[in-house]
Amino acid sequence: MTDPVRRQSRIAWRQGRAANGERALPVETAVALVFNGSSHAVMMASPADLEDFALGFSLAEGIIDTPQDIQNLDIETNQHGIELRLWLDDAHAERLAARRRQMAGPTGCGLCGIESLEQAMQPPAKVDAASRFTPQMIAQALASMAPAQALNTETRAVHAAGYWEPGLGLVALREDVGRHNALDKLAGALARSGNPAARGLLLLTSRVSVEMVQKAARLGAPVIVAVSAPTTLAVQMADAAGITLIAVARGEEFEIFTHVDRVVTDRVVMEATDHVA
Repeated sequence: MTDPVRRQSRIAWRQGRAANGERALPVETAVALVFNGSSHAVMMASPADLEDFALGFSLAEGIIDTPQDIQNLDIETNQHGIELRLWLDDAHAERLAARRRQMAGPTGCGLCGIESLEQAMQPPAKVDAASRFTPQMIAQALASMAPAQALNTETRAVHAAGYWEPGLGLVALREDVGRHNALDKLAGALARSGNPAARGLLLLTSRVSVEMVQKAARLGAPVIVAVSAPTTLAVQMADAAGITLIAVARGEEFEIFTHVDRVVTDRVVMEATDHVA
């Protein structure tokens, strides 16, 4: 397996002086997802936790419904990158083949096989988990991330996605140069362990885009907590999916954009002042 970190020589200019040295950089490599012998997608990713990535990507894209739908998974490294070779059962292989037949031709979009804007923006199944969290829980969850981010501690150049649950703490965390990849890896890790995301907080070190919300909804995550801001479309999707979207979260301070009722103080459930547009 390829090391996800590599030392790179460089010259540092500090305090008016030049000095030779090295810096640890995250390895970014081409990772191809191949289903039943046919290439489906090529992602630029960190070469770590690739089994989780293959499973999480397959679940997030709706290619499979459960981990058991994958009959076999091989990881092959060559001079150009890494191939994740997945073999699906007959029913899911045919479903994927039918989806490919719908595609008119090559496309550079991130929503391949979607025939209309209505399909692209159709909200996923409603997340109706009744979990409640205090501001102190949110701060505790955020604080648990940094010690677990080994790759980012070394490189300062990767994203992380984590899942934190009351009484258990940080259940799982995955890192990658791509924020979507990190979340897919986390989804795969949770699926492999049989741990649903419905009782805790989904933690993101990145901004929140609409695709990240869609992936969270597939996980059944009731709350997203992100250190950066969301896009307007992400807010609309979170509202429609029934997800509590918390962003700009730093320490004990954060902003709630949707479904504020899942965040409670010691005395009362927080109340919204305005409806999300």
